[in-house]
Amino acid sequence: VILELIPYKPNCAHSDIIFSYLFSTVPATMVDSQNLVTDNVAVVEGEVAVISCRVKNNDDSVIQLLNPNRQTIYFRDVRPLKDARFQLVNFSDNELRVSLSNVTLSDEGRYVCQLYTDPPQEAYADITVLIPPGNPIIESREGQVIEGNETEMTCTAMGSKPAATIRWMKGDKELQGKSKVEEMYDTMFTVTSQLTFTVTKEDDGVPVVCIVDHPAVKDVQAQTYLVVHYKPEVKIVVEFPDGLPREGQNMELSCQAKGKPHPQQINWVKVDDDLPSHALITGPDLYIENLNKTYNGTYRCFAANSVGESYDDYILYVYDSRAGEGAPRAVDHAVIGGVVAVVVFAMLCLLIILGRYFARHKGTYFTHEAKGADDAADADTAIINAEGGHNNSDEKKEYYI
Repeated sequence: VILELIPYKPNCAHSDIIFSYLFSTVPATMVDSQNLVTDNVAVVEGEVAVISCRVKNNDDSVIQLLNPNRQTIYFRDVRPLKDARFQLVNFSDNELRVSLSNVTLSDEGRYVCQLYTDPPQEAYADITVLIPPGNPIIESREGQVIEGNETEMTCTAMGSKPAATIRWMKGDKELQGKSKVEEMYDTMFTVTSQLTFTVTKEDDGVPVVCIVDHPAVKDVQAQTYLVVHYKPEVKIVVEFPDGLPREGQNMELSCQAKGKPHPQQINWVKVDDDLPSHALITGPDLYIENLNKTYNGTYRCFAANSVGESYDDYILYVYDSRAGEGAPRAVDHAVIGGVVAVVVFAMLCLLIILGRYFARHKGTYFTHEAKGADDAADADTAIINAEGGHNNSDEKKEYYI
């Protein structure tokens, strides 16, 4: 480095001696090898940003950091700028690292890493200030929804930079909403998402969650629970007797009804007839004493709430008192009949197989006189040959079982 004194000239406005740095020329090959690099920085408002100016194979050239207005923040390890939020983190021949605390939106911009070579080298680090949204607000068009109807919900995330994105979950299923982005002052944004869907009774009590995604924050959400009104679900249960209802027995039918709001009215009727005169109704239960066949028919339970009315039917058929005794014998006869049918079928199959076997093994039979006829010149010779026999002739034997 050469320090040169530049004398005062008459046309200058002052008489001070001006000092300037003149840097010696560096061979081009070395300049190319000096690689000045830095990184962009995204930082949440109020937190700390760190800017790193790095040099590869430095030849003792000076590194400095400038702000977006090109004012020197750090010259080597000296801070000319009177902003105590900037602090030196590391200084060496290969790196100048500076931190900026309590970042505000006004600190956003392009910072310059400068290396004094010939020609000078510059690298740029863009600081982006992130502003998280406020807590999301979820609202429903109505507090209670009737099954089969549509409901509408909105979720709002206010005052963020950049604009947030909003997702919806109903239980473990993701739903698609419709978002609108509104720009506010200082490049701040408000996002509103609208969700519309049809509800069923299974949605009652299911959480609906509005999830806000933003680079400055994680797991920001708001939720509400669905309140779905639906008409009653009705089911008739036989409390007693167990098995088939028979003459002389008592019977109790229970009407189980579930709905929202809870059913306030439950009624018993007999379809196309009146209830037995001595039938007793106690709340949701129907009690009938001393069953007989005149009580046969369809019994119906109605349940109603503010949404609607539903019913369930029970068909009563009264058996005589011996119905339970005859049933097991009927089952035994059926089993016996099945066994007999299997045996008969097996015998038929066996007869068919034996018949085919004997048909394939049908023999050829000769009289005693004909055994030597093939090689005899006349009948007498044939008889003599048959009587004397032929030791080498094949004999066929038949066995009967």
